[in-house]
Amino acid sequence: MKSFTVNIPENLDFNATELLIYFASKLYEDGKLSAGQAADFAGLSKRAFIEMAGKYGISIFSSSNEDLYNDIKNA
Repeated sequence: MKSFTVNIPENLDFNATELLIYFASKLYEDGKLSAGQAADFAGLSKRAFIEMAGKYGISIFSSSNEDLYNDIKNA
């Protein structure tokens, strides 16, 4: 796994955990990570990640049938 340092402006109301969840949510939304991978990345269970994704306006429902079948297969 790669790691890097991010400097967050003082006035930005994010802590490290929230930033990981936000970043994982965006990677999921962009199709770069599956829900399970994004959950692992954020250090959450898949269920907790799905619940938190909604906080950032990320829908867990894909418009792709292939994604739906993969989610069912990997459930």
